[in-house]
Amino acid sequence: MTSLRDLYPMPDIDPSWTVPQDYDTAFDWEYDDGRKQMMHLYQKGKDMQWDALNRIDWTEELDFENPMQMPDEMNGAYHTDVWKKMSDKERNELRRHQQAWMISQFMQGEQAALICAAKIVQQVPDLDAKFYASTQVMDEARHVEAYQKLLHKFGVAYPMTAPLQTLIDQALRDSRWDMTYLAMQVVIEGLALAAFNNIREISQNPLAQQVNAYVMQDESRHVAFGRLTLSDYYPQLTQAERDEREEFLVEACYLMRDRFEAREVYTGLGLPVEEIVDAQRDSEFQRHFRSVLFQRIVPIVRDIGLWSDKIQEAYAKMGVIGYADTDYEALMQNDNERAEEFDEINKRKRQQYVEEVAELGKGANGVAAE
Repeated sequence: MTSLRDLYPMPDIDPSWTVPQDYDTAFDWEYDDGRKQMMHLYQKGKDMQWDALNRIDWTEELDFENPMQMPDEMNGAYHTDVWKKMSDKERNELRRHQQAWMISQFMQGEQAALICAAKIVQQVPDLDAKFYASTQVMDEARHVEAYQKLLHKFGVAYPMTAPLQTLIDQALRDSRWDMTYLAMQVVIEGLALAAFNNIREISQNPLAQQVNAYVMQDESRHVAFGRLTLSDYYPQLTQAERDEREEFLVEACYLMRDRFEAREVYTGLGLPVEEIVDAQRDSEFQRHFRSVLFQRIVPIVRDIGLWSDKIQEAYAKMGVIGYADTDYEALMQNDNERAEEFDEINKRKRQQYVEEVAELGKGANGVAAE
């Protein structure tokens, strides 16, 4: 199979990225029973492991003209005169590249989560948290595998965006274990869940829907893991330590809000980048999308106790403070139910296939008997 790096539309992309790190690896000699909630989450992590090759129906294909069958309003160029002047062929190519860019960022973020989860296993001081983080390592590997396989169907892929790379670099270089949690488990994964949800609910392509639904089922547990661990730890911090984390949190949220501009796509296709990005920001669809991105982050930040006037003011300016009262448990339950719905759909398709083959077998036997 072709390397995804060979599908990048820009040349000279490094084959790897190395981030220097300096942190302590912690052993826990207690070997106690662990926190009840954490061990329950660990058990769910074990019970809900799945195989990306078998659970997803990879016989489904993407649409040539609109791979994931997404509304054109999501495309930044749609809101400009550039779109009106494009031929059907050019529009199809832009759709393919922009949707591949989105899935590429999901895949790149999942590899970052894989590495961060492995770091958490080493750093976090409590054994029960190490147990759960170990299940997340497997989850993230599976997610990278699934998105990698999906991207091959697009025939094009993109490297990690600069805003995402900046935040991941900060998370990995910081020697404090809770900062890795805050960046990955709360901000990056929380925001990714909202973006996954957008495709799960808006896309009309069955393959795109189910890949994102299954990934979301895992990721909602990962964010719950971050909420549980940090809500136990943050009350122990000094005010100066809390201030530092809140400053990081505000910066991280702005970085993540701006990571979906898709500048690389417009540059590669020779389109007027600033004109498209400005129109994209001003569109009603994009304003709603940028707001919904924080549906999962805001209630988690409140629950872990980083809820100072500074944080609330930043979220008010971003227009997302209203998500503070969101019921995260209800969202997590819905993520499970939606994944199970796709399981049922695939089960019925497999059953129908078996029945059709059986009918063909009956017909063949009848012909042979005559």
